[in-house]
Amino acid sequence: MSGAAEDSNRRMLRARDAMDRGYAEPLDIPALARIAHVSEAYFIRTFRATFGETPHRYLQRRRVERSMRLLRETDRSVTEICFEVGFASLGTFSRTFRDIIGESPTEFRRRTVGLPAITAPSCFAKAWMRPSSLS
Repeated sequence: MSGAAEDSNRRMLRARDAMDRGYAEPLDIPALARIAHVSEAYFIRTFRATFGETPHRYLQRRRVERSMRLLRETDRSVTEICFEVGFASLGTFSRTFRDIIGESPTEFRRRTVGLPAITAPSCFAKAWMRPSSLS
């Protein structure tokens, strides 16, 4: 890998790390582009080329991943979880959750309640539980 490609990957990783830390905050492409030290259009193109999805879709998927844990491990309402992970409306949250997971948040909770704790190493459990991005 060339030095330029490594530098570009590092910049995209920095921005992705910022998204992981602030997943519940609104997506701010200009701020993420500044973190990566690139223009907004270049950031979106390069992020997609590097990670296989747009920054918006990545953030949606990360929010859904976090909501899956909350749905499994807490008694909070779906609406509370929706706002806690950063969605602005319950409708958008439910639609996005269904698009990524294949079932509604309520169906997911019902199906996963009472399942035994995963005893595999956490890295395997996280990889297995991570939803794949179909878009």
